[in-house]
Amino acid sequence: MRTVTAAAAAAVTAALATGAASVAVGRLASDAALKAPPGRPLPTEPRLTVHGTAAGQITLTRDLAALRPGRYGLAGDGSHAVVGPVLGAAEHGADTVVRRLERVTHGTLETGDRAWFTPNLYVGNPGTALDLEHADVEVPGELGPLPAWFLPGARPTWIIAVHGLAATREHALNLIAPLHRRNVPVLALAYRGDVGAPPSPDGLHHFGETEWRDVDAAVRYALDHGARQVVLLGWSTGATMALRTAALSGVRERIAGLVLDSPVLSWETTLRALAAARRTPGAFLPLAVRAAQGRAGLHADRDTGTAGLHRPAVPTLIFHGPGDAVAPWRLSRRLADTHPRLVALHTVRDAPHGAMWNADPADYEETLRRFMTPLV
Repeated sequence: MRTVTAAAAAAVTAALATGAASVAVGRLASDAALKAPPGRPLPTEPRLTVHGTAAGQITLTRDLAALRPGRYGLAGDGSHAVVGPVLGAAEHGADTVVRRLERVTHGTLETGDRAWFTPNLYVGNPGTALDLEHADVEVPGELGPLPAWFLPGARPTWIIAVHGLAATREHALNLIAPLHRRNVPVLALAYRGDVGAPPSPDGLHHFGETEWRDVDAAVRYALDHGARQVVLLGWSTGATMALRTAALSGVRERIAGLVLDSPVLSWETTLRALAAARRTPGAFLPLAVRAAQGRAGLHADRDTGTAGLHRPAVPTLIFHGPGDAVAPWRLSRRLADTHPRLVALHTVRDAPHGAMWNADPADYEETLRRFMTPLV
C-alpha cells in the first residue's frame, strides 16, 4: 500500500512539475511579442556579420535577408547605417554579399560586428533627420500625455502615423518627407509603452486591443486643432490599432481612409510566428497563445466580441507581401477579396514585416499618392 501511495505521490509531483515547466515555457515564449522592446529586432530578423567595408560598399554574411531588394537601415549595438541594393558585380566570397553603403548615420561598422536590417532609414526627429520644421506636441491620452511630432501642411486632411511592434515613431520618418512635399499635415504618435509615453499598466503589449485608444486620442487632437478629417497610416500592430479606431472611435465618421502596412490581422498567428522564431518547440506554441491571453487579457481571434473590427467601412489601402514572416499576407489578401469595393491590396514581393516601403520606395510612394489624392 505504501509503495502504491509513494508511486502515486511521485506521479503527481512529476505531473505538477511538468505542468509548471510548461506554464513557464509558455510565458517565456509569449514574451517574444508581449515584451518586444522598441527599436530592437524581432526574433524573425537574423543578425548578420559585417565582413568588411570599402568606399560605398559593405560586405555582409550571405543570407536571404542580406539579398533583399531595396534600401534598409542597418542597425548594430551603438551604430546605424543605410544600405542600398546588392552590388552583383562586386567581388565577394561564396558566403558573403556586397551591398551599397549609402551612409553611416552614427557609430562605426567594423569587421566582425553583428548587425540587422531595419526599416528605419532615419534616426532622430524630423528636424535632425530630414531638416524639416516640426513641433513637438503632447496628445492628451487616457493614461497621460502622449508625445508626437507634428508637421504642418495646407491640406485639411491630416495623416496620423502609428508605428508597430518593436518599432518607434522614427519609422514614420521614411514617409514624412514625401507627405510633407504634398502639403499633407502629419502627426507621428508615440503611444503607451513608448519612450516618453506613459507605460502600459501591466507593462505588456496588447496587439492594439488597448493601444487603439491612444490613436483615438490622436484623432480627437487633430480634429481639435484644425483637421477636417484624418487618414490613419499604421504599420504592423499600428495597422491593427488603425482598424480598431476606425471601427470603435466615437468620431470614426471623421476618418476618411486607412493605409495599412503589414497589418497584424491575427495576433495568435503573429505570436506563434514570433515564439517559433525564438525556437520554441511546436508543442508549446498553444501554451504561448494561452499565456498571452491570460497575461494580457487578449480576446481570441474568433471571439464574437471582436467581430467586425477587421471590416473597413472607409477606403483602405494595404501594402503587404508573401515574404512577411510575422503577419501572414494571405489574411490581407482575404480581407481585400472580401471587401473589393473598399479595400485595395498592393502586393510587395521580397519584403520583410513592416518594410514594404523599403523594397521599392518609388512604387510605394506613387501608390500612396494615387490613393490619397481623392482624400486630401
